[in-house]
Amino acid sequence: MLRRLDKIRFRGHKRDDFLDLAESPNASDTECSDEIPLKVPRTSPRDSEELRDPAGPGTLIMATGVQDFNRTEFDRLNEIKGHLEIALLEKHFLQEELRKLREETNAEMLRQELDRERQRRMELEQKVQEVLKARTEEQTAQQPPKGQAQASNGAERRSQGLSSRLQKWFYERFGEYVEDFRFQPEENTVETEEPLSARRLTENMRRLKRGAKPVTNFVKNLSALSDWYSVYTSAIAFTVYMNAVWHGWAIPLFLFLAILRLSLNYLIARGWRIQWSIVPEVSEPMEPPKEDLTVSEKFQLVLDVAQKAQNLFGKMADILEKIKNLFMWVQPEITQKLYVALWAAFLASCFFPYRLVGLTVGLYAGIKFFLIDFIFKRCPRLRAKYDTPYIIWRSLPTDPQLKERSSAAVSRRLQTTSSRSYVPSAPAGLGKEEDAGRFHSTKKGNFHEIFNLTENERPLAVCENGWRCCLINRDRKMPTDYIRNGVLYVTENYLCFESSKSGSSKRNKVIKLVDITDIQKPLVFGAMVHRDEAFETILSQYIKITSAAASGGDS
Repeated sequence: MLRRLDKIRFRGHKRDDFLDLAESPNASDTECSDEIPLKVPRTSPRDSEELRDPAGPGTLIMATGVQDFNRTEFDRLNEIKGHLEIALLEKHFLQEELRKLREETNAEMLRQELDRERQRRMELEQKVQEVLKARTEEQTAQQPPKGQAQASNGAERRSQGLSSRLQKWFYERFGEYVEDFRFQPEENTVETEEPLSARRLTENMRRLKRGAKPVTNFVKNLSALSDWYSVYTSAIAFTVYMNAVWHGWAIPLFLFLAILRLSLNYLIARGWRIQWSIVPEVSEPMEPPKEDLTVSEKFQLVLDVAQKAQNLFGKMADILEKIKNLFMWVQPEITQKLYVALWAAFLASCFFPYRLVGLTVGLYAGIKFFLIDFIFKRCPRLRAKYDTPYIIWRSLPTDPQLKERSSAAVSRRLQTTSSRSYVPSAPAGLGKEEDAGRFHSTKKGNFHEIFNLTENERPLAVCENGWRCCLINRDRKMPTDYIRNGVLYVTENYLCFESSKSGSSKRNKVIKLVDITDIQKPLVFGAMVHRDEAFETILSQYIKITSAAASGGDS
């Protein structure tokens, strides 16, 4: 029975699928290889009984042998599998280390530099060979006699020795400086952009605020000097400045102030507590950065920083666009003043001595800074009339304002052409007043009839056809009564709103300009297309009416 077990070879898809012989005693012994034929020996009746008996001793011996064989094979397979996994992990780690080493050493760049150096060396070798070949040809063509050749060889050796020493001395003294002037190809380095981070964004905004703090403090101190925040300080500064300008010491004065400021900064850096500021500095409490933030807190933080950045960039864009429009003749009447002023300054610098020009400019700057600006800041209406730089700067438009003006002009042209096409021509017998009254009519009838006004009340020339707008009545609760669409007109004394809905004239509104107490452009004129034009027209007419009423009351 043992010999028969040695000759058995099991076949199948998996070794685990084999049935245990102890569990399946009826399994036959004929599942062997076809390569080795089995000779069935003659069995005695006793052996046949043992084979037939499922609980016989031979069956138990064979089952235990097969189990041991399966266990040893399964252990070997598990061991081989473990070795393969270890080898794969080692391969993966080695590949990662190789990739890191390649990134750190920049093998590609080194290889490219090595190729360039090789090409350069080959070019130099070719040039040296060409030079040597040309020299040998010249020597063979101009070969002197022997005596002369010896004398010339000695002289050449002496000259070559002297020239070599001279070159060596020059290279030792000035070789380093000559190497600094060697031209090299410019390398284009690409900066890596950092990903968006709320913490990084807030930190950059704080850095910007800290970096701009000295500049803002300097501007605040200058404004305090001009506003006479401290009377004694402004008086001393005005006296010192005017004396320095009168005696021609303005430039040394500014240089001395710069040296004094640097000296104070040095002492402050050394630990001295020195505060040299007209306006007292207010220290803002520094909030410690939070490490763990929720998603909503991060989102709100990003929104706050983005709002500050938006406002800052908007102010900077307005300043740059105004300067650009000033020099690009967007408004010729404003740029013409600058053009004339530059020509005057150029001619004055050509025909007058520099001392006189400097004295004039310095005195005007001091009086303007210390006296005229102080008066203008205390009297806004006087500043709006006579402060030329302020008027020019306020009247300079930005690019969004130019776009709004161009769109308003186009829409106004379309409205005038459409209204003129629908208005019939006036008869010959009508006078100018009747013609004007006929022209100033709305879509529903004459202007004075709709608003119950006198015939003298007509829309201004700016709003002949009115401005489309929305009337918002916050006292009403119904949506239909809350917002009304219509057209706005401005006369000399009234502000008229004509509702677009058909019906009685109760929906129309007439407001006296004298009864208006407050006008807010962002809120009231937010939904109008021509809000800037309407706001300026109403404000100017309101100021005109109120000033006339005040003058009439005083008289």
